[in-house]
Order: sequence, then structure tokens, then C-alpha cells
Amino acid sequence: RSRGLGDVYKRQAQADVVITSGGVSVGDADYVKEMLAELGQVDFWKIAMRPGRPLAFGQINDALFFGLPGNPVSVMVTFYQFVTPALRELMGEANPEPLTLQVTCTDPIRKRPGRFEYQRGILSTDARGITQVATTGGQGSGILRSMSAANCFILLDEQLSLIHI
Repeated sequence: RSRGLGDVYKRQAQADVVITSGGVSVGDADYVKEMLAELGQVDFWKIAMRPGRPLAFGQINDALFFGLPGNPVSVMVTFYQFVTPALRELMGEANPEPLTLQVTCTDPIRKRPGRFEYQRGILSTDARGITQVATTGGQGSGILRSMSAANCFILLDEQLSLIHI
């Protein structure tokens, strides 16, 4: 059970950041949060976002620890939203946060309230030179095409429920 993170603990003295994938939820085989608490500290665990709700963040000695979800789309979203800005900051980048634009969406979007949502989108410029965004289609967390077709995220506030464009 603890073998995987125990190995991480031994090697982390050489690392600035430790990243794992899977094992951060509440299932029978999910030990990452528990092991992080044993080996270091858990700063936060569950977040109100979709996809990517289970996300463990903390430290093992001086190394930052990111325990990403196991679902492939959730991994990609949490990596882009949390790990990438942290790595950019560690590298000394002046503005590590991703660029955010407010543009018109050309597709109807469905969303339930309660979680901040990252839908995958395609940002483009129309024939008139106006920047717009469209969804990549189905947004289920198991639809890998939603990530491979995307070039941006559509950020939806947790209070929004259903949008008709």
C-alpha cells in the first residue's frame, strides 16, 4: 500500500515537485491523501471544480506535491490549471497565470451550479476578425477527444446553471 509513495519520499530530496496520478479520491484503492499526510502535509484535497474534483496538494519536505486525479481528462485539466502555473512560477516567470479572455461562445453550454467548470473549447477568429469560442462537443470527463481537439478552456463560474447562447 505505501510502497509507491514511500519510494517517492526517498527520491523527493532530488525533486522540487512531485506529481502523481490516480489514487486521490475516496475508493478502496485511493491512498495518496493518506500517504501524503504521513510523509508530509496536505494543504488541500477536494476542490469545487469539474473535471478534477479530487486533487491532493501539499508538500513532502521542500518538494511541492500534486496528486492529480486518475481520469485522463481530469488529469489534463488539473495539470494545466494547477501544475503548469506552479512550474512557471518556480522557473521565475513573471506572469505564471494563463491568459484569460472574455469572448462570445458560439455554442449552447450546459452546466449545473455548485462547481467551477472547465469546458474544453476551440478559440478562433471569424471572417470579420472577431475572436470567439466554441465547445469541442461532448464534455464528459472520459471523452479524450474533448482535450485533443481543444486549444483553450471555457471557464464557467460555479453559480451558473444553464446557458443558452
